[in-house]
Amino acid sequence: MTEDAERKPETPAQEDGTTGLFTALGKMLKRLRERAGLTQKQFGELVGYGPDAISAMERGVRIARPDLLVKADKILNAGGLLTDFIPEVKEAMTKVRTRHPEWYRGYAGMEAEAIELHHYCNHAVHGLLQTEEHAHAVFSKRRPFLSEQLIEKRMADRIDRQKVFDRWPAPIVSYVLEEVLLDRPIGGRSVHRGQLQRIVSLSNMRNVEIQVMPTRCEEHPCLGGAFNLLVPKSQGQVAYTEAQGYPRLITDPEEVRKIADRYGIMRAMALSPLESRALITKKLEEL
Repeated sequence: MTEDAERKPETPAQEDGTTGLFTALGKMLKRLRERAGLTQKQFGELVGYGPDAISAMERGVRIARPDLLVKADKILNAGGLLTDFIPEVKEAMTKVRTRHPEWYRGYAGMEAEAIELHHYCNHAVHGLLQTEEHAHAVFSKRRPFLSEQLIEKRMADRIDRQKVFDRWPAPIVSYVLEEVLLDRPIGGRSVHRGQLQRIVSLSNMRNVEIQVMPTRCEEHPCLGGAFNLLVPKSQGQVAYTEAQGYPRLITDPEEVRKIADRYGIMRAMALSPLESRALITKKLEEL
């Protein structure tokens, strides 16, 4: 399925009828910013967003999220004019977060109810670990370019999937992360700092174990790429891979067993969860 084929049905403002809301809110945000004598860059620095993001919000093609509206209301001396929109914005965001691309829905459903989730990541931070800013940076650099609406849609879907960490009973979650992905500052230094902080924070959860595979490691049983291993509710373990936009859900028991075997070896070779947390903390201190 091409990006163009996906784009029309996945544009949140068109699908959910929220065009008017975001357009009006964007115009108000722009008027208040200009009244305060701030450029988009200056305002963005105050609220923690880049000028491109501010421009997209003012044009109504990116959601001005509740946390931004709270900051902006104070900075722009709006007297509650912006924060009054928060209930409507939250409702619109809920609508946006109900759809995944057709090819992904089966996996997303299993992930949401899985009792175990195990991941090997070799070049990118896994979606469940990503901060909103990191996710936006990833989708903004996608080629061919995605529209601002589709970036917002994809980002909202990705963040919504992270509710898996709040479920009870809590699923068992583990990660083996290649050290190199912790060193690439996607989105810039500030965004990267926030991403590492989130990984450290999640690593402190009782049901989450995060291990780092050091780059210096000479032996490696899994050079075939990243993968996920899931144990869906009331089903056997399955594996999921995705490369260059081509997803593959693996259910054959023998194929899944081989991937699980490699993952077990990787966990034995990687740094322990405690050592991994210390390494990531050190990288944070060095930023």
